Amino acid sequence: MRSRYTAFAVGAADYLLATWHPTTRPAALDLDDRLEWNGLTILATERGGPFDSDGTVEFVARYREGDERGRLHEVSRFRREGGRWYYLDGIVE
Repeated sequence: MRSRYTAFAVGAADYLLATWHPTTRPAALDLDDRLEWNGLTILATERGGPFDSDGTVEFVARYREGDERGRLHEVSRFRREGGRWYYLDGIVE
């Protein structure tokens, strides 16, 4: 989760696509370079341990766009395959 946040912050669309599960991955990403990501707070996790094949992460990511500030509150689902974690999807709250 933290690595995906960092990828959004630095505009690493290739990394985001590579860590997105193939069944839900978009063909391309158009990241908004006007957004400045300012912080990530993990609110809760469920499963996602070393012996789990799935997990969820609830987080708040803060951003700024010009003079406006905002936040993204999401519950994301992840799946582990072949020893790697992949983002499946999320519910924005």
